[in-house]
Amino acid sequence: MADYIGVIGLCLILAGWAWEFWQTLKSGRAGVPLPFALLYGAGSFLLTLHSIALGDTVFIILNGAAMLVAVANAIFALARGKEQRK
Repeated sequence: MADYIGVIGLCLILAGWAWEFWQTLKSGRAGVPLPFALLYGAGSFLLTLHSIALGDTVFIILNGAAMLVAVANAIFALARGKEQRK
């Protein structure tokens, strides 16, 4: 039963991130500041490694996806910063 609860939670979180990422793509602007995206991405990367060490598939997927979203937001934030400096 606990596995199903974890998978449902994973799906809900991924759906929220997918929606947020879609909004980022549509607007071409990151929804979060660059420092937050970088810290979140680094933390998610480390948690992904930890999840791999534990062999916890749900958290490997969750933390890996969090890292990808944070990296994408950082890329958009960097691009926005370059545009503002021009």
